[in-house]
Amino acid sequence: MEDRTRMTDARAPSISVPALTVTRVEVIPVVAPLARVFKGSYYKMDSRATLITRLYTEEGVVGEAYAGDEVDTLAAIAAVVTDEIAPRLIGMNLMSTSRIWEACYPATFDILRDRRIGLVAMAGVDAAMWDAFGKALGLPLHVLWGGYRDEVPMIAIGGYYGEPLGPIEYEMETYLGMGLAGVKFKVGGASPEADVARVSRARQAAGEDFVIAVDANQGYTVNDAIDFARRAEDLNIRWFEEPVGWANDRRDLATVRRATRIPVAAGQSELSPSACRDLMECGSIDVCNFDASWSGGPTAWLRTAAVASTYSVQMAHHEEPQVSSHLIGSQSHGTYAECFHPDRDPFWWNLIANRPELKDGLLPLPKGAGLGWVLDTEYIDAHRVDGKGAS
Repeated sequence: MEDRTRMTDARAPSISVPALTVTRVEVIPVVAPLARVFKGSYYKMDSRATLITRLYTEEGVVGEAYAGDEVDTLAAIAAVVTDEIAPRLIGMNLMSTSRIWEACYPATFDILRDRRIGLVAMAGVDAAMWDAFGKALGLPLHVLWGGYRDEVPMIAIGGYYGEPLGPIEYEMETYLGMGLAGVKFKVGGASPEADVARVSRARQAAGEDFVIAVDANQGYTVNDAIDFARRAEDLNIRWFEEPVGWANDRRDLATVRRATRIPVAAGQSELSPSACRDLMECGSIDVCNFDASWSGGPTAWLRTAAVASTYSVQMAHHEEPQVSSHLIGSQSHGTYAECFHPDRDPFWWNLIANRPELKDGLLPLPKGAGLGWVLDTEYIDAHRVDGKGAS
């Protein structure tokens, strides 16, 4: 009998993969204090932190990205990159993206350490790897990853408790003036009745065409989440994010979803594509807002997006617009890029020197190769919290 497998292998064309040989890995921790405290349902933020990662290659291409928003663990994340990941990468070819991601993954294996430390560390490396990959081919990442659109709608994360940006009405007017398409509004830290009243103020101020999603950050009980959703059904809510507590969230999300007409979103608190798959398999969500920067990088998000397409689940991304804009724009089932007010995230508005202006709620995606962003070196130098940071 003819060996068809051997015949196919023998006739397969050989592929020459361009080389991008890693010679050095550099990390730069950056911290910026916020002008005021921002409070969600059960958390608060008074500073913004991130880790800039640079991958240098023998061929002269440098991959550069920033990821994460962890002040307390920033030094630990940087140490994982320099001490655990970098030694594995030296001499490897950045064009072999699956091999690079696989080489980074053991940083998550320590059972006595918060796995998110390793995941954020590898997320920065993964994003920088893809940046170098795009630069080597001369193409933007949103094109390489799918190229579905060249601009994406952008919404703000806002509606914090205590009104740190002024009255809700003024905050909505600010977002409209910035050219944003909508807001993801904080709930879950008050009674359902009080939270609906807050969202009603936002809707009245912003108008019916303004996108409003709500995010409880796992702050409600199941009954309170259902109560809120039923009270808010006439407010044209785009989605209800993380409505219930974390301990039994997969089943409780499904319960809320069945009991309401507002689409349910979750995924930012998950650590892997497999965990997001389980949310979908249980019928828990309509929208998956997996966070590449918290969960291993763009490679992990793209794997999750592939799974979501088989469950007819839409893809979102929790903040980090410098990466999420490319990811959302690459996929047919992508939704919105998310940002913050400049007082809540000075990085998006100040760290990126070539950030485009919004137009009619849309963010034009970079035409430059890779991520396409130019980071402001003066801003980095003013906010870095280490020495040179090179390994």
